[in-house]
Amino acid sequence: MISTLAYVDKNAEIGENVTIEPFAVIHNNVKIGSGSIIQSHAVIMPGARIGKNCTIFPGAVISAIPQDLKFAGEETTVEIGDHTVIREYCTIHRATKQNWKTVVGSHCLIMNYVHVAHDCVIGDHVILSGYCGLAGHVHIEDYVIMEGYSMVQQFIRIGMHSFLGGSSKVRKNVPPYVKASRDPLSYIGVNTVGLSRRGFSAETIKQIEDTYRLLYVMGSNIATALKAIETEIPESEEKRHIIDFINNSPDGIMKGPVSRLKEPGTVSK
Repeated sequence: MISTLAYVDKNAEIGENVTIEPFAVIHNNVKIGSGSIIQSHAVIMPGARIGKNCTIFPGAVISAIPQDLKFAGEETTVEIGDHTVIREYCTIHRATKQNWKTVVGSHCLIMNYVHVAHDCVIGDHVILSGYCGLAGHVHIEDYVIMEGYSMVQQFIRIGMHSFLGGSSKVRKNVPPYVKASRDPLSYIGVNTVGLSRRGFSAETIKQIEDTYRLLYVMGSNIATALKAIETEIPESEEKRHIIDFINNSPDGIMKGPVSRLKEPGTVSK
């Protein structure tokens, strides 16, 4: 299953039934889980931890040192979960500080030419479409979908089950369960299609829509909107996650709906 035309360092740990195609390069201090496929001309560099049944396509570079001037050669890692697909020419850089890690979860699809910078944490079932770019320390929760050419600045958080339109420029945190688009990035509704596909009930989706109506549509400031959500929206895991996400966004969240006549300011505390 390992081509004689591939380079595999003798200290790399290769699981059972791993396929390594011709001209792939596997450095030392690499672990690859059983059933994974490393295609031709992929480069797996020191510090990579690749899960089971993953596929790494040609030209991808996993665990290169970070593009961070603070990096001083510390031993850090990239950790990729099970059943994740990394397409052509993706670059995923390892973390900056000693024992830190860059993480891509399980069952993710990272499409061609995506860049994931140092210290990013990507949850499970995430799809990053072609040419997306994540700066350092970005945190993407589970089931997020980003369309192509979207860019995320450093230290941004994107909440679970959200959907970002193509060419999005993400400069503020994106709350969970929403759709976001336009420039500057703004709320355009709840991700009802995605939530329905993932088994959310109509009642739960309605409660999420009511929550964001209070937050984004009624014109209240954040503090007033949060008080209204606490009193008017029935208690649920989704409600609590939205409130906690906002409370843990000290630099604010993305804008509300953009008016054609007057663009509102950034929503912040």
